[in-house]
Amino acid sequence: MSRPVHPETRIGHVHLKVADLDRAIGFYSGVLGFEITQRYGRQAAFLSAGGYHHHIGLNTWESRGGTPPPPGHTGLYHTAFLYPDRASLGDALRRVLEAGIPIDGAADHGVSEAIYLSDPDGNGVELYRDRAPEDWPRKPDGSLDMVNSALDLDRLLAEAAPR
Repeated sequence: MSRPVHPETRIGHVHLKVADLDRAIGFYSGVLGFEITQRYGRQAAFLSAGGYHHHIGLNTWESRGGTPPPPGHTGLYHTAFLYPDRASLGDALRRVLEAGIPIDGAADHGVSEAIYLSDPDGNGVELYRDRAPEDWPRKPDGSLDMVNSALDLDRLLAEAAPR
């Protein structure tokens, strides 16, 4: 039997291959609001929330001018960005809609509320907030009972953090 990972282990950052660095920065910084912490000329950039060294790495080292992988191939399904509360998630939704970026889907999973879209390179992006663990739906045996219910985006927008 393998030993479980330490319970405080977290995914620290994602590093994405992109076709156009400025276009990717426009999405992750201009739309979603992540701050550029460092840039390596026209080939790479690192972005973060709250002054961390980086949550997102973007590079064109192997992908400048490239295209997304076609459907039916392996790769990253999506990167998920966890917002601290419903008001912050609503603000993120407002930013996305104001930028004219289409929403691919939205769901209430019981444990979380999520909005799905794609970045300019076709990478899946999930914007979500978690409910408190004591509010997660559970089966009689204690295991999670996640669902895939509709998420009311208008109500979420109404609760968005003020600008």
